[in-house]
Amino acid sequence: MSEYEKICFVCKRPESVTGKMIALQPNLFVCPDCMQKSMDAMNNMPFDYNQFMNNPGMPVMGWDEMENEMPKTQRVKKRAPEEERVPIIALKDIPAPHKIKEKLDEYVVGQEHAKKAMSVAVYNHYKRVAADPADQIEIEKSNMLMIGPTGSGKTYLVKTLAKILDVPLAITDATSLTEAGYIGDDIESVVSKLLAAAGNDVDKAEQGIIFIDEIDKIAKKKNSSQRDVSGESVQQGMLKLLEGSEVEVPVGATSKNAMVPLVTVNTKNILFICGGAFPDLEQIIKENKSKHVLIVSHNGALSAMHCHLTGAGPKAFWRFNSKQGHYSAVWVSGEKRTYDCMNYPAVWKENRK
Repeated sequence: MSEYEKICFVCKRPESVTGKMIALQPNLFVCPDCMQKSMDAMNNMPFDYNQFMNNPGMPVMGWDEMENEMPKTQRVKKRAPEEERVPIIALKDIPAPHKIKEKLDEYVVGQEHAKKAMSVAVYNHYKRVAADPADQIEIEKSNMLMIGPTGSGKTYLVKTLAKILDVPLAITDATSLTEAGYIGDDIESVVSKLLAAAGNDVDKAEQGIIFIDEIDKIAKKKNSSQRDVSGESVQQGMLKLLEGSEVEVPVGATSKNAMVPLVTVNTKNILFICGGAFPDLEQIIKENKSKHVLIVSHNGALSAMHCHLTGAGPKAFWRFNSKQGHYSAVWVSGEKRTYDCMNYPAVWKENRK
């Protein structure tokens, strides 16, 4: 039995989507929908189909030619039944953060803060993926953002991390992405590259890592009257992937078209790591220093921000709580920061007086 999915020759959908295929030849299949549409079209033809096909000038494609049209890069591996699917890394096999950090130290010199932060983030991500669904405790999906100038080692750190964990990795440049229908790579192509890195195994791809470099280059362009097909439009499309959703991606191609098969991939357990130089970040902070800003997020993000702004050590990360519970909001006014618990309306109301 083949390990690959049967793909409809006409619509390019896999058997897991269309239902049982009709075999015309050992490696040539048509789904029931396309077969029915073909029969309906033939019955409704205003002329004799047999006479049309027997016309000496009518080119006829041989079965062998039709079979060879599906390249191996577009063949999708069969998926296990949902109840039999297992995490790519078992919970007991996930290296502890300090073990990941030790491995990174063997390959990367310096960047201590980045290595520590990445080790903890990756450990938490795969611990969430390997968590037993029966526990009924769902941990929110989180991704990573790396900020640093060109040549600081962002891409190398991610490559090393994927090598240590032995998970598929896809690296893409955000500047090549455009809105669907325009010249350039579709947003879903980042998942297509991950699928290719996983050997077209959807189960493996759904637990891999995607690194999107030059993410700062897709910021909304100022003073532009033209449609921003590679900036804000890409941001909106990418949000759906980052937050976790089921998307149809082309197999073996960077854009959707009628000649390539499509497969559904769930991005809920894919770790997205975005990197960029953000050269204007300091200037933006200076310009907004005198303004009042309200930041609402989960406790982990606010803890990290607090440790960075105050220079506190890693131990302060775990002590960043109030008597009422986890902080979930911070008011920034110049140099002053006020932390609050929005989970408790009474406390929030009292602190805002």
